[in-house]
Amino acid sequence: MRCCTKTLNILFKLVTLLCLCVCTSVANAQGIDVIKAKTRAVDNGYEIYADFKINLPPSVAEALTRGVTLNFYSELTITRSRWYWLDTTVSQNEENTKLFYNALTRQYRISRGSLFQSFSSLNSALQVLGHRISPPVAASALTNGSGYIARFVQGEVTYTAFAQMRLDTSLLPKPLQVSALTDSDWNLESEKHSWPIKVIMPSPEKTAEPEKVTEDTEKAAVTPEEATVIPEEAPQP
Repeated sequence: MRCCTKTLNILFKLVTLLCLCVCTSVANAQGIDVIKAKTRAVDNGYEIYADFKINLPPSVAEALTRGVTLNFYSELTITRSRWYWLDTTVSQNEENTKLFYNALTRQYRISRGSLFQSFSSLNSALQVLGHRISPPVAASALTNGSGYIARFVQGEVTYTAFAQMRLDTSLLPKPLQVSALTDSDWNLESEKHSWPIKVIMPSPEKTAEPEKVTEDTEKAAVTPEEATVIPEEAPQP
């Protein structure tokens, strides 16, 4: 009897531990994660490419289907490091994307400015919403330094790109804004992912100096007026 009781206690503890592990894994899966981020060269310069994985908690997904609009704020930035001062921002692209549910058509819609897209499933909408590309950054912005001291800095300069996305809780309805202060389900924010971009500063071209004419060369130059003409002698008969 004691053996059976002991075995049941062990099984109960194992089941409890397994449930805790499953709940922890589910909780860790919820939120916003950066799954891919890079900088690539295009015809007009460089652009930042980032993919975010968005997993909404059940309470947030339910509020979405009940008519609550979710505003996602994303930021793609490139900074230039400066050894003599704080880093300077070369390019900063901010975007606010809205996600809402249309109960009449039973479709999820996202809007970016004047662009609207409709989706039949929430996963498809979140996949497109998490795809971000910044406008091209001119190549000259990554090769030309600014400022008085930067003119004397030659060689290799380090640039850093950042990508981040979060749910803007300040645009939620007032009752949900209060709930977001204590409910962690509404605190959806990715890490500020960063990676280095190294650009070699072009060295200034050296212009060829004009050849200097020395004093000896000037003396050696003979003009036609200064040339002495020796007449030919007449042949003797």
